[in-house]
Formats: sequence, C-alpha cells, structure tokens
Amino acid sequence: MITSLANDRVRRVVSYVEKSKARREDGVFIIEGMKMLREAPVLQVSEVFVTEKFADQAGEEDKEILWRYGAETVSEEVMDKMSDTQTPQGVLAVVRHYDYTLDEVIEGYSAGSEEGKTSPLILILENIQDPGNLGTMLRSGEGAGVTGVVLTKGCADIYNPKVIRSTMGSIFRVPYVYVESASRIVRALEDRGIHTYAAHLKGRQNYDEFDYTRPTAFLIGNEGKGLTIEAAEAAGTKILIPMKGEVESMNAATSSAILTFEAARQRRRVKR
Repeated sequence: MITSLANDRVRRVVSYVEKSKARREDGVFIIEGMKMLREAPVLQVSEVFVTEKFADQAGEEDKEILWRYGAETVSEEVMDKMSDTQTPQGVLAVVRHYDYTLDEVIEGYSAGSEEGKTSPLILILENIQDPGNLGTMLRSGEGAGVTGVVLTKGCADIYNPKVIRSTMGSIFRVPYVYVESASRIVRALEDRGIHTYAAHLKGRQNYDEFDYTRPTAFLIGNEGKGLTIEAAEAAGTKILIPMKGEVESMNAATSSAILTFEAARQRRRVKR
C-alpha cells in the first residue's frame, strides 16, 4: 500500500491532475470512479489506484476489473491528494489518450454501425473556455449522433479533469482534434462537401429552417464573445436560435445541444 504523499507515482499523478503540460508531455489524463474505468478502452489504461476501503466493499465484477489492472492500493490520504474532487470515489486511473487525425474526425471515425456510416455531423468549437461546457458538449454531442468534434487551440484542455468528468465517458467514444484556426477548417470542410452553419446573432434565418440530413458542421463560439469574425464569415450560413424576453445570448453548451439534436431529429425522420 502506498501511504506516502511524497511517493514518486503519487506526485506524478498529482502533476497530471494539476498541469496540462504534464498531461500533454506524457500523453495521459486522469479518470475517477468505476463507471469511467469500466468504459475506458483496456489498452489505454496505464495505472489504477484504489483505496483499501473501496476494494473491500467492491462487488465481484468490480474486484475482477481492479485485479485485471493490478490496481495499487493507496491510503485515504493519498487518494485525497491525487483526486480532483472534494469527495473522492475511491478509485482513480491514469489513461493514455488516443490521438485522432483530422481525417478520422472529419470522416466519422466512430460513426460506423450495422447500417453503415452515417452522414458527417461535426461540431467546430472555437475558444470554448469553460471545462464544464466543453465536457457537456461532448456528452450531448454523442447523444445527438455527432461524428466528430474539432476544437481550436483557444479551447480549454479536453483532458482537464473537470472536462473528463463532464463527458461521463463520451471522451472514449467521440473523436476530436485540435486545430489552429476555425476559419481554415471551415473552408476544408466546405471543400469536402460538408455544409457549415455558424450559430450567430446576425443569422437571418432560424436554425430549424435548414436540411441537416446532409453532411453538416455547426460552429459554436466562445461563451462571452461568440465566434470570431473570421470564423463566422467563413461559414457557409449564419443561423439564429430565436429567443424571447431580454435574453441576449444562449449558453454555448445549450446552443450546441439545440442544433445537434435538431439534426438528430431530422435524421431519425428520414430513416423511418
């Protein structure tokens, strides 16, 4: 059992929790809880840590998973140190991330199904800063059938523990990639026949007036500033989410969910 807070492995895990540079250099991120551990691809799990109390109370299936990974037992104090939450769940793992290529994201790496590949449905996120928003976008995006997510370098770190928690496991199933410029990727998508729509207050038509059954990409901008002028102008069409009252703008994660689930609704209707 590891009981020392000065243990090298403990200190390394803490650096992954606290520093994006450490995560980036070693190509890993941290997950917490058995739900996330069950969903993690086996080959990507590098280390697992568990408290003695959790291991003793775990069900047989969970114990088998912990045994399979050779989980290292740690004291409650050590787990508190390594965890990013106020109330640690008792199990934590270091996971290697998968580096998707831009082509995999655009072509729908995870879109294969028994019915064949679906038409691309892509989210382009520009300078999204709030980790909770970013994680929620991946989670709701998966629910709506998003086939890939493109993030600009100005977005929050997708491996931030808060983002990982908010994805609720979608981090393992939705392909994503970082790019330098939203406007450049928009032009690349248009060249591939993927129609791009910018959620924008200057949109002249409501979002539900368009056909999203064809290859589609939605652009969502920064929580406070929205899309940059360059990204908005590069998009094929500006669309508006109408609002009543004195509300001036929509939460970025909410906008993302509204647009992607409208696409999902249209696509379900076509399949019937």
